[in-house]
Amino acid sequence: MTSSMIGEIINAIGKDKVLTEKEELACYSYDCSTYKHEPELVVLAHSTADIVAVMKTAHKGKVPVVPRGSATNLCGATVPLKGGIVLDILSMNKIIEIDRENLTVTCQPGVITADLQNAVEKEGLFFPPDPQAMNMSTIGGNVAQDAGGPRGVKYGVMHNYVLGLETVLADGSVLRTGGKTTKDVSGYNLTQILVGSEGALGIFTEVTLKLIPKPEAKRTLVCAFDNLHDASRTVTKIIDHKIVPSMLELLDKTSVNLIQSYVDSGYPTDAAGVLLIEVDGSPSEVDKQIILVSELCKECNAREIKVAQTTEEADAIWVGRRSGFAALSAYKPTVVAEDAVVPRDRLPEMVAKIQEIADKYGMLLPTFGHAGDGNVHPHICFDPRDEKETAKVPFIKDEIYHAALSLGGSISGEHGIGIAKKHLVPLQHSELNLGIMRGIKAVFDPDNILNPGKAI
Repeated sequence: MTSSMIGEIINAIGKDKVLTEKEELACYSYDCSTYKHEPELVVLAHSTADIVAVMKTAHKGKVPVVPRGSATNLCGATVPLKGGIVLDILSMNKIIEIDRENLTVTCQPGVITADLQNAVEKEGLFFPPDPQAMNMSTIGGNVAQDAGGPRGVKYGVMHNYVLGLETVLADGSVLRTGGKTTKDVSGYNLTQILVGSEGALGIFTEVTLKLIPKPEAKRTLVCAFDNLHDASRTVTKIIDHKIVPSMLELLDKTSVNLIQSYVDSGYPTDAAGVLLIEVDGSPSEVDKQIILVSELCKECNAREIKVAQTTEEADAIWVGRRSGFAALSAYKPTVVAEDAVVPRDRLPEMVAKIQEIADKYGMLLPTFGHAGDGNVHPHICFDPRDEKETAKVPFIKDEIYHAALSLGGSISGEHGIGIAKKHLVPLQHSELNLGIMRGIKAVFDPDNILNPGKAI
């Protein structure tokens, strides 16, 4: 971009919000994926007005703009692949209103997910979406990626909670969609079109989210199995008995051992597969469900069932699960977290296919994920200094997703497409589907300046 454009932005929003030094730009060249590319300029946005000013200049000069929160995504969604401007929204981190009467919360996009959860829980309310990086990820990023998490099996993911958005479009205009109403069929649902758009249709500046009452009670148990097939088929058996746990997570033996060596969570390291299960609701409902779930696990050959007796024990179990990525990173310097999803009843087949792929390439693929909604995360752990290991990675990745698609699944359950899986999108979507998506992109961003080179 030209010096005059940079000057125009500085004049509009102030020099203290603009970064141009090489060292500063390098800090915005990567996210939690393996991709990297430096921007030409970084803007620290403090308000909607700042973003409007930047977009008006970028629109005139057809300069690429990539919105960025905490950059915890795993698919390269916040890497400035075409250079241009990175728009940092972390300073826009205010919770504007918690509305108890309408069960909503309105906030800016830079609010950290866990901070929002803690704030609403103090009011006796509950915001369920809980991505693994919730202590770092932002609400705006969660909306952009349609993030999920362990509680997705019962409560759904981000799109189930987004009621309204304020969004700055590519030309600097401000679009307001949705609101606090729980019903609205007055036209096309533009709010939901924007959810999961990975920053390619607009930049969120205000988000209104649905809340629900906080569950009165919850219980957690750990079930150990001597084979992974029994563990995975238990998932469908539980759901088939009309029990929907708030969390239902599957870990294979490799994951269990790596996590347990990283943080003591009380996992049985000799088990071939482990299920982590949480049920919530009223105290009486929880007591009944924990008994029935234990019985169902026994019917599926669980050899050990441990029910957490204290809040501290339950917390330790879930700390282990949320430490999974860090534990794997301690094992190998590079970890690529894949994100395949299949219909719940095909989960045993998917788990078996992942093991076949691991055996075929002679590499460990530690696998854990949100088994309750068919979402598995095989992790490709490798040393980039090892040429033989590194050469296998793209083939392993593609085979994982071909397997998921062959079982009626999807190439992404919650991580998004970004750069990492763009080449796989045509395998899942027809040319008609893709043409409609491109048409939507053209309406919102005809010059293709918002996060270009990603998704479709």
